Amino acid sequence: MSQHARNLSRRDVLRAAAAVAAVGTLGACGKQEDLSADGVVTLDLWHGQVDLGKAAIDSLITAFNQSHPKIKVVGGGGGVTADSMLQKVTAGLAAGSYPDIAYIFGSDLASLTKSPKVADLTGKLKIDDYWPAAKDAVSVKDKVRAAPALLDSLCVVYNKKLFAAAGVAPPKAGWTWDDFVAASKQLTNPAKGIFGTGWPGVGDEDTVWRIWPMIWDLGGDVVSGDGKKVGFDSVGQKPLETLDRLRTDKSLYVDPKPGSEQLYQVFLGGRMGMVATGPWQLPELKDNGLEYGVAPLPSYSGKPITISGPDTWTVFDNGKAKVQAATEFVSWLAEPTQDLQWDVKGGSLPITKATAEMPEWKKHSAATNGLDVFVAALDTAKVRPTISTYPQISEHMGQAIAAVLLGKQSPADALKQAVDQCNQVLAVPN
Repeated sequence: MSQHARNLSRRDVLRAAAAVAAVGTLGACGKQEDLSADGVVTLDLWHGQVDLGKAAIDSLITAFNQSHPKIKVVGGGGGVTADSMLQKVTAGLAAGSYPDIAYIFGSDLASLTKSPKVADLTGKLKIDDYWPAAKDAVSVKDKVRAAPALLDSLCVVYNKKLFAAAGVAPPKAGWTWDDFVAASKQLTNPAKGIFGTGWPGVGDEDTVWRIWPMIWDLGGDVVSGDGKKVGFDSVGQKPLETLDRLRTDKSLYVDPKPGSEQLYQVFLGGRMGMVATGPWQLPELKDNGLEYGVAPLPSYSGKPITISGPDTWTVFDNGKAKVQAATEFVSWLAEPTQDLQWDVKGGSLPITKATAEMPEWKKHSAATNGLDVFVAALDTAKVRPTISTYPQISEHMGQAIAAVLLGKQSPADALKQAVDQCNQVLAVPN
């Protein structure tokens, strides 16, 4: 995910679903001419960013426009947050009014590439410079269908004060889900409105992407090797049982709204012991003065495992000149100087290895508590499969997770229903 929504972008991956005012051109981009009378190519960018992420991309757009006089990027945002971008773009494609570039979650890319209006960027980007997770996330059927926009990993951020007050030892590498459940129970204090942990509960991709590392750790996968059925039917019950334990212990805050904004506000307000999140959260934690620590995700095996949910800059075909200009812009964003700005201000991890080697990044990482844990987690990070059926799989799995979180179904029943529904989806040739 996460995605992604969320406070800075997605997901979101994963970030706060705040209302964003529509700014700039949202009109019939698909109808525009490639060039204006003065030879300038105008690009409409729907980025869906809010807060720090919006400030970061706006600054980069200004710098690009100043240094590229023949291209003008209009960063209106798209009038929606990144969490709603797929629906916005899909509606635009149907109406013939779509952007030149859009911020699309990696989990949505494959299904979107069914549209002939999504540009093929194979051979146009320096893809070997990307981290493997970013490279995998933009590759669909061995073709490059987008540029990486954001790279993250999932770790646990915890409130040091709450751990100390409850007399609980801080989490550390190698801890297990049993440790996580036990700590959550000890941290919970109903009298003070304090929860041990939280989980998104609406059944969206932010709900789902957090469970895949648990399934991978148990030897399962999203889909089987031949892609004809799910790969979590034999192992999926245990992760759902872990969530059910947290629910029955009353140590779990279930966020009832899309975007996970309330979940993060509870954590930022000092009323949640720990939460699984990504590096995009660190700037806000720092700004709020929260005393926090970062630990790798727990596992069942004791071995490190996590997920990376890269987001993408997807280019749409509004004519040859626009595709060429858009490719130039997204390539420019991935260059170390710009990538560094986006990483530091927007909460991403370095998209390229070259950025990670920059002295400025190393200085930033050393000065940002816990950032090194997120970077180290990339070594054991996997990504969701870039298949067009993933959104449907996510939907069914999300319903199962939400049913368990809300106590509406047992883990076994919820899993069986999700497996049956997903296998029906996978049985249809794509």
